[in-house]
Amino acid sequence: MKYLIMVYGNPRSRAIWESFTDEQRAAGMIEHLALGEALTASGELILSHRLADPSTGTRLPGQPEALAALGLPTDGPFAESKEQLAGFYLVDCDSEERALEWAAKVPEAALGLVEVRPIWSADMTDR
Repeated sequence: MKYLIMVYGNPRSRAIWESFTDEQRAAGMIEHLALGEALTASGELILSHRLADPSTGTRLPGQPEALAALGLPTDGPFAESKEQLAGFYLVDCDSEERALEWAAKVPEAALGLVEVRPIWSADMTDR
């Protein structure tokens, strides 16, 4: 089964990263590279990428007609999240437990910034 291991960032974790020396940043990147190599060697890695800073993204606005047709508000208030998706590992594991084992090796896991979610397939019921 496929799982997405999502790595999040937030202003506090970003400030910590920016306070690191070049050597500390290099060590952090080495941990991610080693994890990627271990996942590749296991045959369970499908794809992994670090995402660009959220400020470089573009969010598409909701279309008022579509929102109104669904009975949704057309002008907020909207929930805002401090945490942003920073990167991901797409893995194919035999079990959720195995995906969680890999996720625990992501350096940001110790900060509570990692989430594992199964990739929906047609034979799954919505959870």
